[in-house]
This record gives sequence, C-alpha cells and structure tokens, in this order.
Amino acid sequence: VQLQASGGGLVQAGGSLRLSCSASGNIFRIDDMEWYRQTLGKQRELVASITSSGVANLADSVKGRFTISRDNAKNTVYLQMNSLKSEDTAVYFCAAQTLTYTDDGAPVAARDWGRGTLVTVSS
Repeated sequence: VQLQASGGGLVQAGGSLRLSCSASGNIFRIDDMEWYRQTLGKQRELVASITSSGVANLADSVKGRFTISRDNAKNTVYLQMNSLKSEDTAVYFCAAQTLTYTDDGAPVAARDWGRGTLVTVSS
C-alpha cells in the first residue's frame, strides 16, 4: 500500500490550503484515515481522523478551522485548512488503516503512512 500526500506549501496567516492523500495498491478495505502533523523536536500529533462512514474527529486546536473529508471511491482523504496560523506550521502526514490479503489469502491489517508534506504559515 502506498499513500501519496500533496497540497502543502507556503501560505500567509489567515489563508487556506487543502491537503490530499491517496492510497493505492491491492487494498481490500480502508477503515479510519487520519492526518497527523509534526514539528521539529515534538511528537507527532493527531490532527483529524475520519471513519469509513464519514464520522470525523478533530483536535481541539483546529476545530472550527480545519475540515476532514474522504472519497471512498478514490481511496482519498482531504484536509481543508482555513484561517491558518503560524502554529499550524508543520510537516503533515496522512495515515490509513488498511486491510489487504496476501497471495495465500491471509488478511493483513496495518496502519500505512504517507510521506509528509510541509505546510508553512508565515505571520
């Protein structure tokens, strides 16, 4: 399974960005999809998650500003980020809880990660 994230960049405070993350491979099912972020010297933190049925959860620090959504047909999760602040500057990572099968038919459940995309908010 491969996750490809895109959409990061440089934006002024108060601006918006939309991150996308698409999963590819021999995927049988994707359960939760998530966005994390990490800054230098700090632990990776969960920003938002969404179940396969569309139930979303957001960290308190981004509620009212960020929205997570997904397109199950495209195996893609989005993070719409509005009213960006300098403290949102971080590398953003997507993750997906996937179910695949081996050639022998054995199920394999895993959390797969994408490479990060850098979001820089200038004040």
